[in-house]
Amino acid sequence: MAGSILIRSGIILTMNDRFDVIEGDVSIRDGRIVAVGSNISSAHDRSIDARGGYMLPGFVQTHIHLCQTLFRGSADDLPLMDWLRRRVWPMEAAHSPATLRAAARLAATELLASGTTAVLTMETVHDTDVVFETIGESGLRATIGKCMMDSAADVPRRLQEETRRSIDESVAIRKRWEGAANGRLRAAFAPRFAVSCSRALLEAVGDLSHEHGALVHTHASESREEIAIVRQLSGGLSNIAYLASLRLATPRLCAAHCVWVDEAEQAMLADHDVKVLHCPSSNLKLGSGLAPVAELQARGITVSLGADGAACNNRLDMFEEMRLAALLQAVRRSPGVLPARAVVWMATRGGARTLGLEDEIGSIESGKRADLIVVDRDRPHLVPGADPYSTLVYACRGSDVRTTIVDGEVLIDNFAPVRVDRAEVIAGARAAAHEIAGRAGV
Repeated sequence: MAGSILIRSGIILTMNDRFDVIEGDVSIRDGRIVAVGSNISSAHDRSIDARGGYMLPGFVQTHIHLCQTLFRGSADDLPLMDWLRRRVWPMEAAHSPATLRAAARLAATELLASGTTAVLTMETVHDTDVVFETIGESGLRATIGKCMMDSAADVPRRLQEETRRSIDESVAIRKRWEGAANGRLRAAFAPRFAVSCSRALLEAVGDLSHEHGALVHTHASESREEIAIVRQLSGGLSNIAYLASLRLATPRLCAAHCVWVDEAEQAMLADHDVKVLHCPSSNLKLGSGLAPVAELQARGITVSLGADGAACNNRLDMFEEMRLAALLQAVRRSPGVLPARAVVWMATRGGARTLGLEDEIGSIESGKRADLIVVDRDRPHLVPGADPYSTLVYACRGSDVRTTIVDGEVLIDNFAPVRVDRAEVIAGARAAAHEIAGRAGV
């Protein structure tokens, strides 16, 4: 790893408070940005020519399931609860440590190649240490949670947990991994959703989040069927009200989807500074609905973006999520209600704020960790590119990312991964997917 890197001759979308756009260079030393400006002339160990491309903070995806990457194309055309019961839960139960490693390697390779430098992930119930190990090796920045589910009778035996064991294992994982890999890895508590978690487990997670200052990553109000189940088990409470009654509604709660939240629930989310994780592709593919992003943002709620898993997307490309986020709000409300610049903020600063890392990542500013990307502009579909934010949101694709840097290390160099052999990752993933399908019987 080079101690210092100069990235020169780019259009820098800093995503700072002023949204400064600068034509010039970025200087990186010892994993941090030390200077942003024109014609930086000091000596560096390596110089990278951006060739007039866009330089911007790496994307922060706040809802991902790395373990589901091998399920791509095996769980199509189903609504949420059927999708879980008939496909995803059986395949998660069929994972072995080796196939989990293959899934995480494939996901990290795809994410880094398309410009994502940090993720918040929920894995499956078992063997989460393998995911931490694999992502540590990949160079990706990640906050990872072991899926917790102790109250779901219709899941395979391997996913059925005893409450105390689920809690103890999650705490032990946090002790092993929090702050590992020079701080790149962190551990969250990840109760899957209220449908599959007992009241006792959810209350314990709330207490642990407060004690450890840890994020809680869960699903909430994704589909109408899910909401009906939660009302039944909670004695008539809405999903968000139920979580609040269990002391989970805090600034550390990261709630994926929130498609079906009424005005009272939106006010509750705002009052408690709960973070909302918007997954437009997943919501469309599962037929869940269109999240009220414009209304949530109008209340001051931090809304960030994620691709969800490859089983319900089927890509992990943040450019696609940005484009859909903007287009869907135009249909729901009116064109311009979620402008391109605001969407890029969601994908960078919004994600960093959700992870509690806004002081460290999410913008290109002196002192911050050097997590940034270079996007090629010399493609026909990106010309003329008068407005960089419009170009990024409406025209760019993940395949336009030339360079990805995390913690000052180049991980994608001239479109190619540095730490792994792409062909080897793909071959291993195909073999592992075949193995899972055979065991799961899907």
